[in-house]
Amino acid sequence: MSDLHAALLAERRSAYARLRGGFPIPLAGTTYWALLAVIGYVLPAETWYWAALFGSGLIFPLALMYAALFKNPFMKDRTAVTGVLVPAFISMLLFWPMAIAALWTAEHLFPLILAIGMSLHWPVIGWSYARLPVFAGHAIIRAVIVFAIWHLGSPLDQITILPAAVAAIYLLTVIVVFIDSGRVKARLSQD
Repeated sequence: MSDLHAALLAERRSAYARLRGGFPIPLAGTTYWALLAVIGYVLPAETWYWAALFGSGLIFPLALMYAALFKNPFMKDRTAVTGVLVPAFISMLLFWPMAIAALWTAEHLFPLILAIGMSLHWPVIGWSYARLPVFAGHAIIRAVIVFAIWHLGSPLDQITILPAAVAAIYLLTVIVVFIDSGRVKARLSQD
């Protein structure tokens, strides 16, 4: 059993290094949330809600565009743990009924549910890369900060400062993941 565990851990770390932590995906998240912050400042709240709802469908195509731009073929890479991604994404997507219900009945809750709900898969992704602290840290920090902004801020803050904070957390995560995966890659090349 320990040999299997060690081999699986090595494969997860290798994928993290090879794909540079899948940074094109959080880079797409950075773009989405930064655009939502801008929309919150220049357009009415009703427009923000619709942009947030339907714009979320652009995250994956943006990630593919960034992957092509940076020559990071995360979609073609397969490991022994790739199968965990489908249940992780299904689990994350289950937040949508709550988000839509909030949009219909208590729209001020929608930014909070969206910001936290769209991060529910991060711990599993972190586990798949053998980097749980980095990825779970993103989700936890994000949840705490967006809740604080949502609770302490004004309705305008919820569609401006909140998405700007999520974009900043994403960008910081992209930087951390890129640097960390480079270090792991260097370490693995020495072994």
